[in-house]
Amino acid sequence: MGLKEFVKGELIEIIEFSDDSRDTLAYRFPDEDREIKRGAQLIVRESQAAQFVYLGQFGDLFQPGKHRLTTDNLPVLATLKGWKYGFESPFKADVYFVTTRLFAGNKWGTSNPVMMRDEHFGVVRLRAFGTYDFRVTNVARFLKEVAGTDGHLRVDEFAEVMRSRIVSVFSDALAASRVAALDVAGRYKELGDALLPLINPALQARYGVELSAFVVENVSVPAEVEQAIDKRAGMAAVGNLNDFVKYQMAQGFATGGSGAAALGAEMAVGLAMAQQMLQQPGTGGVGAGVPETLSPAEAAALLRVSEADVIASLEAGDLKGRKIGSQWRVTRAQLAQFLQ
Repeated sequence: MGLKEFVKGELIEIIEFSDDSRDTLAYRFPDEDREIKRGAQLIVRESQAAQFVYLGQFGDLFQPGKHRLTTDNLPVLATLKGWKYGFESPFKADVYFVTTRLFAGNKWGTSNPVMMRDEHFGVVRLRAFGTYDFRVTNVARFLKEVAGTDGHLRVDEFAEVMRSRIVSVFSDALAASRVAALDVAGRYKELGDALLPLINPALQARYGVELSAFVVENVSVPAEVEQAIDKRAGMAAVGNLNDFVKYQMAQGFATGGSGAAALGAEMAVGLAMAQQMLQQPGTGGVGAGVPETLSPAEAAALLRVSEADVIASLEAGDLKGRKIGSQWRVTRAQLAQFLQ
């Protein structure tokens, strides 16, 4: 090998990256300690961007196309290297190719329950998982905060790195959205659409990526919250609780079943006792000392139902009451009207 061929072999004349795997996010061009020749060709394919890095500082960014590397199209690098009158000699710089196309169907999920404050249940624990689609929008920030000096960053590595970060942003966005736990568990699509504009600004500012879709596939809540959701759904299906009780009693008497009749009679006696206690609060006995304004727990004790049933009736509007802050209050008169 002659000197000319040796020198030519030490210079990089074409810089390009062709990827058939479809899973590469960032790739550092392997220079093998060689220098880039003045006038070398840089080929950037569609859905790629090429970022020059010189001594740890970000230089020029190239979009898709064929570029001849001269001082004119390397203004940032020329400034970093101090080329006052252009460059004639080869130079060294790292070149990173970043894929900017959309990557779809990436999974996310909470490894630990997310704590959120709910107006109905106080502090509740939620677990959630789903998918998201993303693309790189800020190449320099993505390389700095996510890829680092990794010579070949793939999507699966990115998903592993970003899973906890996306969950963290999701948790913050969910808390900021103030969506009730009852709604979280039944309105996944609306929740994903509502959280997307809250999640994106944080991801773009921190990591240089943007989500085009954020899908919530499932949200699981504690067992007690699930029971409250079921009861609320049951109350909505029943409609007027008083009419439902009368219907149950009539069904029991019509079928002649002793168990059903006894249950209907027991419910009727319970309702009658509750009405009597409400109408005669100061006559002594069980109803003595019943306050004018009742909490859901006190109303539930009078009706011999659970507190969740009373709250569900208040939420549905069947039982009239007033919400003060996050607490419900109902008067004896409103409770008596509900039982009539």
